[in-house]
Amino acid sequence: MMTIHEAAVAMRQKKLTPVQLLQQCLERIERYEKSVRAWVMVAREEALEQAKRLTRELEKGDDRGPLHGIPVGIKDIFDVFDWPTAAGSHLWAQSIARKDSVAVERLRQAGAVILGKTVTTAYASFDPPPTRNPWRLDRTPGGSSSGSAAAVACGMCLGAVASQTGGSITRPASYCGVASLKPTYGRISLEGVVPLAPSMDHVGVMASCVRDLGLLCSALSDPFPTFSSQNAFAEPEHPPTLARIGGLFLDRAEPVVTDAVHQAVTKLKAAGAKVVSMDPPAPFAEVLQRHRTVMAVEAAEFHEHRLRRHPEDYPPRITALIREGMETSATEYVRALHHKDTLTDALIEQLELSDAHAFLVPATTSPPPSAETTGDPAFNSPWSYTGLPAVSFPIAWTDDGVPLCVQLIGDRFHEEELLRWAAWCERVVGCERREIPTLRS
Repeated sequence: MMTIHEAAVAMRQKKLTPVQLLQQCLERIERYEKSVRAWVMVAREEALEQAKRLTRELEKGDDRGPLHGIPVGIKDIFDVFDWPTAAGSHLWAQSIARKDSVAVERLRQAGAVILGKTVTTAYASFDPPPTRNPWRLDRTPGGSSSGSAAAVACGMCLGAVASQTGGSITRPASYCGVASLKPTYGRISLEGVVPLAPSMDHVGVMASCVRDLGLLCSALSDPFPTFSSQNAFAEPEHPPTLARIGGLFLDRAEPVVTDAVHQAVTKLKAAGAKVVSMDPPAPFAEVLQRHRTVMAVEAAEFHEHRLRRHPEDYPPRITALIREGMETSATEYVRALHHKDTLTDALIEQLELSDAHAFLVPATTSPPPSAETTGDPAFNSPWSYTGLPAVSFPIAWTDDGVPLCVQLIGDRFHEEELLRWAAWCERVVGCERREIPTLRS
C-alpha cells in the first residue's frame, strides 16, 4: 500500500485519483476487516462522494495540499458531523454529533477523505477491544486507539487520528508496526473529543512512516506555535545526539525488546549518531503511580455520575479506574500535579545539559501480548504525563513475525525537529516493510 506522500505525488502526476485510492482502501477493508475488526463504521457511499468531489477539484487545478484525497480513519471518540460518537459505549452508540471535532474539521479543510470511525476501547481506557492484531490474530493490537493502528497496518486507510492519555497512540501503533506521533500536550485541539483525563489527553496521528506523520500533524496543529511539515522533512545537517534512559526502561523491557533496541543503536552509531546513556531524573521513580492518580481522578470527575446510573455500560477496568479516582484525596491529586511539573522540568533540563536532541527508549515493554489485554503502557505513560512529544517507528521483527518499535522524545513544541531526527533514524535502521500475511491465529 502507498504511503501518504507517495500517493500525493502519484495524484499530482495524474497516475492516481482520489477515487482510485479510496477503492484500493475499500478493497483492503473487504479483505481484512472480518478478521481484524478495526472499524465501528465505514461510510462507503459518503467517502466515495468526497473522493469524487476531490477528484474534480484536482482536475480543475484546485489543490488543497498533500492530504488532498487521502483516506483517513477517525477514532470513535472524535465527533464527526451526523455520525455517532460511541466511545466504545453501547448506550452512546446512537449519540449523533452535531458538528465536527476540530481535528476532523481541519482534515476536511486539508482535503482528506473521512472514511469512517475506528474502534476504541471503552471510553479510551484499558478494557480489551474486539479488534485483533493483523500480524497475529491471537495478539492484542493495543489500546485504546486499537482500530486506528490496525486499519493503517492493513492499508485500510493511509493515516488515522488517535488519542493518548497513557499509551493509547504509541503502544497500539508499535504493536501493529506503524509509525505514530503523540505531539506536545495542547499542540492539537481536543475540542469535540470525549475526554478521559483532560490534563493529559492528547490528539495524535498514525501512518505507515515518519514522513507521513508530519503531513498529518501539519494539517491538524493549532496555528500557534506554528508547525511546518517542510521543516520537518529537511535533511539534518549532522547526525543526532540521542540519550538512552535506563531505570524503568531497562528494568521492564523484555530481552527481545532490549536486543532489538541495541541492534538499532549499533546501526545509528555506525551512521554517525552519538548515543549517550543516562539515568532518569530522581522524580521519575514515582511517574507511573502519579500518572495513575491524575488519570483516575480526572476520569472519575467526568464519568462518576454516569457510572452510578449505568454501571452495566462500564467494563471492569475502566470501572476500577473511576472508583479509584472517586476514593483518591484532593491532596494526593494536587501532589501528583506538582510532581508532574517537577518531572517535566527535570527531563527538559536533562536534555539541555546532555546536549541531546532527543531521548531514545523502547516504545513498548514487550512484543504484543495476548488479546485478553491491551498491553503495558509503562514506557508511554511518562510522556503523556509530562506532555512531551513522542515519535515511534518500527525497528525490527520478532521470529514469530510481530513488529518491535522505538520512540524518540523531544522538548515541548519541537515536533519539527523531532520528526526530522526520527526520519533520519528510521532511514538508517531500515526496518523491512512487510505485507500483512494470510490472517491466522
